[in-house]
Order: sequence, then C-alpha cells, then structure tokens
Amino acid sequence: MATRCCSYDLKATIGRARAGVLSLPHGEVQTPAFMPVGTRASVRNISSGELSSSGTQMVLANTYHLWVRPGHEDVRALGGLHKMMDWSGPILTDSGGYQVFSLRKWTKVTEEGVRFRSPEDGQYRLLTPEKAVEIQEAFGVDVAMAFDECIEWPASRERSAASTERTTRWLLRALAARQHADATALFGIVQGGMYEDLRTAHAKEIASMDLDGYAIGGLSVGEEREALLDMAECSAAQLPHDSVRYLMGVGHPSDILDAVLRGVDLFDCVLPTRAGRHGQAYTSVGRKNLRNARYRTDTGPLDPNCDCPACTRVSLGYLHHLVRSKELLGGRLLTLHNLHVYHRLLANTRQAIIAQDESALKGLRESAVRHTESH
Repeated sequence: MATRCCSYDLKATIGRARAGVLSLPHGEVQTPAFMPVGTRASVRNISSGELSSSGTQMVLANTYHLWVRPGHEDVRALGGLHKMMDWSGPILTDSGGYQVFSLRKWTKVTEEGVRFRSPEDGQYRLLTPEKAVEIQEAFGVDVAMAFDECIEWPASRERSAASTERTTRWLLRALAARQHADATALFGIVQGGMYEDLRTAHAKEIASMDLDGYAIGGLSVGEEREALLDMAECSAAQLPHDSVRYLMGVGHPSDILDAVLRGVDLFDCVLPTRAGRHGQAYTSVGRKNLRNARYRTDTGPLDPNCDCPACTRVSLGYLHHLVRSKELLGGRLLTLHNLHVYHRLLANTRQAIIAQDESALKGLRESAVRHTESH
C-alpha cells in the first residue's frame, strides 16, 4: 500500500515469512528489520555513525519521555528529531501507549486520555490522542504511532475488550488530528489482550481503515512466550498483505525469527542494547555473561563467526576486564556487537526469503535459538 509519505513493497514470501521494502521520507528500510531503541533520542552510549555502521536502518524514540524532556517545542526549535540526534535515516516514535502500562502507578486513564504524574519531575501532564499526534508531528518523524491503551497481564476479557474499544476510538481521534499527513505516517495498533477472538476482530477493524501501517501491541507484558507468538500470529494474519506489520517490544533473536515466520516485518526491543550495557552478548554459541571469571584470561574472540569490532579487535579477556571494571567501553562494544548480531540475522533472513531458500531460513531460525540460549 502507498500513501503520500509511506509505502510497502512486498518482494517475496516463504509461507508467512515476508521480505519487502518500506519507503519513508528519510529513506528505505529493507524488511524484516530491527529498530534499536533510542528512548530519549539516543541509543545509549552509541553515536549515530556507530549505529549506521552496525547495520541500523531505522531507530525508535519515545513520545512521552521526549515530551517530558526536553519538550516537543524544544525539539522543533532544534530542527526536529533527525537533526537534533544527528540521524539521517527513518525514525519511528512510540506514542506513549506503552507508558500507560509501564508507568501505571503514576497514571489515570479516562476517555479523554491519560494523566501522567511524571516520576522525573512530579508534574501532571495529560496525554490525549490529539496531543500525541501533535507532539510526533512536531518531532518531524517518519512514523507516528496512534495513542493506544496497553494494559497489564493478566487482564480479564471484559477489561481487555473495553481497552481495545477505547484504542479504536482513540485511533479515530488521532486520524482526525493529523496536520502533516504528507510528511509523517500514522500506524494503528492492534490490541485485544491474550484473547484470540478479540485480537482477530480488532485487527480486521483497523485493517479496514486503510492506514499507513499497522502495529501489534500489548504483548511482552509478562505473558508466556507461546501466548505472545500466538497473539502475534493471529493479529498479523488479519492485516493487509501490502502494508508493513510491526511487532512492538519483542524480543530475543529467537522471538524475532519466530515472529518473522508468523508474518511480521518490523521489530524493536531494548534487549540487545540493555544486555550489552550489562555485560551480556548474543553469540553463535549462546548468550555469554562477560562478568563470568571463566573469561578472565581467554585470548580468543567473543564470537569467531562475527566481524564486528568487539569480535575482531579485542579478546574475551579484555572484554571481561572492561565489564568487571565498569568501563563504559565494555558496554559500548557489547552493545554494538549485539546490534550487529540482530541486523545480520535479519539481513540473512531477508536474503533467504528473497532466494526462496527454505533450508537457509530453517538454519537461521536454529541459529537464532543458539544465540538466545545461555552459554
């Protein structure tokens, strides 16, 4: 589907797995693709140049946190989010809907919107569907997310249905509030809790609205992994074939590959960068904890099958030293390594789908599982 500022060109499929090209004002994204999380306009400890060299095509930032600090008018005054953070590629901003879940101790949800009491400055702020659109358009991002209600798990069917219906009403308000539809795409979000029939119905409902793109939300909130994948699959199955499908906040390499096999194109998650900052690395022989004393005098590479700087220029022993000494360089190198792993895995997945190589796709899924398992 093509709109004034967004199009998705599906190139090939194997089963439900898809490869395509998402075209946005600031460039193209080859899918399936992973977006590193730069909540406050920064992927922690990583420069824009390093992001690009890691294979990053698109980044995610957060509407709520950037609204609190520095504020959307300050971002606009600094030339928009791209100029402010020195990133020339596409940017997607979450609407703040996830903070309805993660900051629920400091929120009050009404039909009008969500009143937040910021844990940072103690101030009260009301985020509405209209305000979320205004903020994201002021940022000048490529993709704005409609404001939704992301609820906790477990939640009753009644609560899940009510929040899903509210998410639809808020989506209609967001669509009516747009002022720059030619510059910023708007994606709707499928909700429905852990109830397949609610998710299926909601996906069908918002698919009928002919949006710029579609996201699957309300997952990775504490549910079992199989439930997550089942809900992602039933949601994706109802979304338009010629539109991008984005699974929000997921996950480990194995989670992402399994979601690709269920029809999802775009991902984000804090795991690879957070793990790197805490001394964890995804490798071809398993997830390594570099704090472990077993690596103290290891002269070998972090991963002999990886060509990132952490694997080709320094030893496991040195990385262990950096992590144990709490040197920032250790976290930086491991973060870059993890991003490299995620991007290479999805680039190879795309190539396998384009080549119609089912054997290679199966091997990549097995590799993703090995990367995720603890070593």
